[in-house]
Amino acid sequence: MSETALPIVAEGLQRYFGSGDNIVKAVDGVDLQIQPGEIFGFLGPNGAGKSTTVRMLTTLLRPTGGKGRVAGFDIVSEADSVRRNIGVALQDAAIDPLMTGTELLRLQAVLYGLPKAQHHQRAGELLERVGLTAAGGRRVGTYSGGMRRRLDLALSLIHEPSVLFLDEPTTGLDPMSRISLWEEIRRLNNDGTTVLLTTQYLEEADQLAERIAIIDHGVIVRKGRPTELKAEVGSPTLFVTVDESTHQIATGLLAKFGELRPSPEGSLGVGLHEGPSAVSNVVRELDDAGITVRNLELREPSLDDVFAEATGYRLEGAES
Repeated sequence: MSETALPIVAEGLQRYFGSGDNIVKAVDGVDLQIQPGEIFGFLGPNGAGKSTTVRMLTTLLRPTGGKGRVAGFDIVSEADSVRRNIGVALQDAAIDPLMTGTELLRLQAVLYGLPKAQHHQRAGELLERVGLTAAGGRRVGTYSGGMRRRLDLALSLIHEPSVLFLDEPTTGLDPMSRISLWEEIRRLNNDGTTVLLTTQYLEEADQLAERIAIIDHGVIVRKGRPTELKAEVGSPTLFVTVDESTHQIATGLLAKFGELRPSPEGSLGVGLHEGPSAVSNVVRELDDAGITVRNLELREPSLDDVFAEATGYRLEGAES
């Protein structure tokens, strides 16, 4: 498939801030090719360049360098056409708290030039789709965080876009609201919508995305299918918690069983070359050295391990 037919393409995309010796390279040469009808996960910690990349692809921020095409249009020279063909739900979207959900959807329909006869019907359809029919007549200021996120999603769908950008859509939501939003994203994708999803939650990407890219300090450090990336990590990771006074000795002993890996604060991590069968030998070795094990946990390779291997540290919130 030619690049012009792909829903989202980025080639060497860059965005720098500042000048002279104070230049900050927020995005430094990002390459992406996202297939039609795909949910693509874009992972990274706060400040890694996720949102900046999305803002360039959605024409809200002009690139410093590189090229991008969305829905078949150039993000700089054909910005208006890009906007008409995409839906965007940003993390910091401003929603008027004094308007009702129905009023906001009707206003969005006006802004996108939908025929007046469709405004009421389209607003009702979308409120039902995101589970807000009963709240449509209430002011948005009375909505919970999860309800606001679902309304923001409905607003981004008013013109039936073929490409949808979701920038950390579930940040700050409770587990039930997060799962509800996941289900809606799946339904949209099943209807043929291409989705670029930025998130800090590894579980979210694992659940939803067919492929992912991990960005760190403005550079993509891993890209591929979650199953393939996890397989590349190979061995499971054993996390051991011991008294701080014995950390140095324990680290030396653990290194006999595999490569040391980044671990949550207060614990030590090692990739076991011999797999789960080596756990008993690790415990025996530590016990023989007089080291008391406070906690022991064996985890199969996860996206957290992929991120740790690529960046040298673990993504905050990975276990959420």
